Amino acid sequence: MKYTLLPLLIFLSLLACTESKQVAEQPQASPIDHVDPFIGTAAHGHTYPGATVPFGMVQLSPNNGTPGWDWCSGYNYVDSIIVGFAHTHLSGTGIGDLYDVLVMPTTATVDFHKPIKGRDDYDYHSAFSHDEESASPGYYAVHLTDSDIEVKLTATNRVGFHHYTFPKSENASVVIDLGYKQNWDMPTDSYLEVVNDSLVTGYRFSTGWAKDQRVYFAAMFSQPFERTTLAEDTIMDGDVREIKAHGQFHFETEDQEVIMLKVGLSSASTEAALAAISEEIPHWDFEATHESAQAAWTTALNKIQVKSANAELKKIFYTALYHTQLAPVTFEDALGQYKGVDGKVQTSEGYTRYDILSLWDTFRAQNPLLTIVQPDRVNDLIQTMLAHYREYGLLPVWSLLGNETNTMTGYHAIPVIVDAYLKGFRDYDVEEAFAAMKKSAMQDIRGTDFLREYNYIPYDKAGQSVTRTLEYCYDDWCIAQMAKALGKTDDYEYFMKRAHNYENLFDASTGFMRAKLADGTWKSPFDPQYSSHDFSKAEYTEGNAWQHSWFVPHDIGGLIQLHGGNEPFITKLDSLFTISSEIRGENASADISGLIGQYAHGNEPSHHIAYMYAYAGAPWKTQERVRMIMESQYTTQPDGLCGNEDCGQMSAWYVMSAMGLYPVNPAEGIYVLGSPIFEEVAIDMGQGKKFEVIAKNNSKENIYVQSATLNDQPLTRLYLTHEELRVGGKLVLEMGPTPNKEWAVTAPPSM
Repeated sequence: MKYTLLPLLIFLSLLACTESKQVAEQPQASPIDHVDPFIGTAAHGHTYPGATVPFGMVQLSPNNGTPGWDWCSGYNYVDSIIVGFAHTHLSGTGIGDLYDVLVMPTTATVDFHKPIKGRDDYDYHSAFSHDEESASPGYYAVHLTDSDIEVKLTATNRVGFHHYTFPKSENASVVIDLGYKQNWDMPTDSYLEVVNDSLVTGYRFSTGWAKDQRVYFAAMFSQPFERTTLAEDTIMDGDVREIKAHGQFHFETEDQEVIMLKVGLSSASTEAALAAISEEIPHWDFEATHESAQAAWTTALNKIQVKSANAELKKIFYTALYHTQLAPVTFEDALGQYKGVDGKVQTSEGYTRYDILSLWDTFRAQNPLLTIVQPDRVNDLIQTMLAHYREYGLLPVWSLLGNETNTMTGYHAIPVIVDAYLKGFRDYDVEEAFAAMKKSAMQDIRGTDFLREYNYIPYDKAGQSVTRTLEYCYDDWCIAQMAKALGKTDDYEYFMKRAHNYENLFDASTGFMRAKLADGTWKSPFDPQYSSHDFSKAEYTEGNAWQHSWFVPHDIGGLIQLHGGNEPFITKLDSLFTISSEIRGENASADISGLIGQYAHGNEPSHHIAYMYAYAGAPWKTQERVRMIMESQYTTQPDGLCGNEDCGQMSAWYVMSAMGLYPVNPAEGIYVLGSPIFEEVAIDMGQGKKFEVIAKNNSKENIYVQSATLNDQPLTRLYLTHEELRVGGKLVLEMGPTPNKEWAVTAPPSM
């Protein structure tokens, strides 16, 4: 018997080994495979699904032609019509701007002169189905139903690459419509020049949120067009003159015939747009360009490796990491030039000029995240801000492609610069940076003059008075830290005094930050759930007292004392998450979304709040809250973001929180510990160094930290420093199902 079984056992053993080897040899999914660009394209996420590379100038993406706030990116997943593919888009903002250089393949007859009252009036528009649409980092594809054309798009830094597969048609064409507009965008001047039978150049100047936007382009076809139809219309829209240039480039195609198009961009000249094509895609190999875009994204996303058996968590995480690296965008062209904020053509020397700085949003977590995953870009971002200062006279507030929009509150270039400086990023003129920060703080616009006069901004002197006061106080604290580091004692003392002005708006009788009038009395009546989106009359920016009363990230200890100590502070925090979610007011802000009680995760002012429990001796409550937020406010669906993505901030909160680290004070170089959602995280810190976060026994139930070690030594504090991450190491957290209320109850540093 045993002799009969032995060969069988040997055979089964060899078979098992073979099967094991086959399993082991299966390729592991790369981070790029987990990214879904459609997440955030529905509801209020306002992301676009199109092709781009990390921080690329070109965002080649479909436009639905539908006006409205939820089409700010040009596209919403609920739609079923495409009017064309434009080369510039904003990622997740509340701003309906850009959509430059619209291109659309078609087999329709196009009348450029007929009035456009809606998207159906664009003769070249087409229906499409999500079943015949796909997207991945650096790639977008769709089948246009009406014209039976297959579209594939990819991009390099400054060039959009179109690949169209036509049916047999005597009426095939590619439309370039520089008059196309959507939402706030409006062309003021545009021009098309046919250079030869396969090259078109021109420009599109526009106004909207960005008042003076300029895009020059060069469009090169893979084969000669047989004839052209050009048109130009001049239309007066109020005081604005629209010059709308259109071109239709005709072909006679066989079935499955491919026509390709490369479109280079510049904000300074058509010569630079042509140079971009020559330098970045000197061939017609679409797949090679697609692979190059994939490689760029693979490098960017490989900076963080996570371990989890939950594929949905990895999809949410890597899509979030992808979203954090769409902006800022490269702004200098292939010749190193760009349109300055002063309206002049400028040249960047020794650094890469970026733009689209949504600083009210990104200073909170996205910019600190970039110091971890994109350290080679940080000095260039600071150089960008200083160039803006030289061209405009002040640091950027919300800059958009050579324009200062002055949108939102604070002067939040300051914490970004200070965070970079204190982390050792100093490849720029430090004294100029400090002078720029002081000048921005001493300006006489945006309510800062009232702040200096009253030590708060009175409601009857300027709108958004509470939010402005609180955010200026934080920025002033940041200036003080830079002054201290540079040995500027007088400046340090002056700005530290200003940093305490938040105390002037705290009403101990209600426990909220409230608006005061110039005579020192409280504005009445007061309703902490009331919101107004009229910024000239609002007390709070895109929110109410419940959401904005917590913004003292530089002195949370002081805020706790104003509440009467840890216990009253914790009680107040608990109330934030459990009170009714009703928002009152006829003109309440649509940005208040992702509500848990009055906590509004869909807007940035709430993002640090869950971590404030740690400052009051209750870190287990932080662990509860951040897990709840991660699990309830982020999904893998197109509406998987609970609010505007805002150029990476909404996703940066998730990336940081999923790793168990969050920069509550984003200019302090400290990461407060939360509750990581992954079993293992490995961060590539560069120069061969790696920082790991290991959460043992982690699960959906085991959300509480029981104990911790850092580099095999017991850790009893609630934070790590950036330097500890930079040099590499290992944080090990023992997780469990119930709180350990004795672990690490000492608060992180404050003020």
